[in-house]
Amino acid sequence: MTWFNFLNISIFSELSVKMSGKAAAPPSTIKLVGLVFAWYAGNTLYNVYNKKATNMIHAHWFVAAAQLVVGIVWSVVMWGTGMRKTPNLSSADLTACIPIGLCACIAHGGSVLAMGVGAVSFAQIVKACEPVFAAVVGVLLPPVDFKPMLAYAMLIPIVGGVGLACIKEGKGVDINVEAFMYASVANAAAALKGKLGGSVTKALKGDKSKNMDSANVYAIMNIISFIFTVPIVIVSELPTLREEWDKSCAEHGTQALVMNIALSGLFFYIYNEFAFAFTAQVGAVTSSVLNTAKRVIIIVVSAIIFGEAMERNTVIGSAIAIGGTFAYSLASKKAPAKAKKA
Repeated sequence: MTWFNFLNISIFSELSVKMSGKAAAPPSTIKLVGLVFAWYAGNTLYNVYNKKATNMIHAHWFVAAAQLVVGIVWSVVMWGTGMRKTPNLSSADLTACIPIGLCACIAHGGSVLAMGVGAVSFAQIVKACEPVFAAVVGVLLPPVDFKPMLAYAMLIPIVGGVGLACIKEGKGVDINVEAFMYASVANAAAALKGKLGGSVTKALKGDKSKNMDSANVYAIMNIISFIFTVPIVIVSELPTLREEWDKSCAEHGTQALVMNIALSGLFFYIYNEFAFAFTAQVGAVTSSVLNTAKRVIIIVVSAIIFGEAMERNTVIGSAIAIGGTFAYSLASKKAPAKAKKA
């Protein structure tokens, strides 16, 4: 069974449950394993095709926007065919989603640009620092979210591991500053999105009349993200876009360019749908742990496919950073002793 077939089965199963009005049965182990496999496969393939597309054309915000268009088409087809209920949102609901969509736009664009100007493996190592940004945002923005001290302690190996990965033998600190900055911006935006989106998405999912399950929440955020991406493309890349497109088509071929952009967009949307579906089934803790493990696969695969150098410090540093992220995911969800006693 291919994971595209698994997607179809999952969609029809969800639809049949909703139409029957019966409560959904607990997820089977086979279904959960299938979701994880599809999530990992989709994410890995997205990174591969995204890197191929950004290597072909130096218009990375355009690539990011085109990827979101693929997801919009997918959502419209799902709603138009009745395979998924159409969201029923008020203007107030959409207004509440705008800041989250803006953060999603920046997070996606930053990730695409980071992998476009640097190695995929390096971008993934830097993105392992996302818990550091999330911890800072959780303390600075209300409602304040204090984590257990053990969770904060796990930020040390995360930062230290990324720092070690940036040290090259015989060269000292050697990093792609541009890729580092883009990945860091993506981390900050993702942390803000998580902070701002928690209460909004919970409220939308809680009102059954709005038809906002996990898939539709992501679909709406994807659309808003695209709306914010378009002006960035116009301002930063439109003047040279035609020239870059013609140059890329002449060098790589139009078919190859379009195929890589389209496939990166398809896998980007699908892997996010699977990730959302898996999180809805098992909760945030398990999902965070598996999201950490996913980075290992992407780093290894990208290093093999694109011939990215993996020196000793890079391997050890990335292992420490990813291990710290794994520990942070577990420790951050454990309530402090005083809270439990209360």
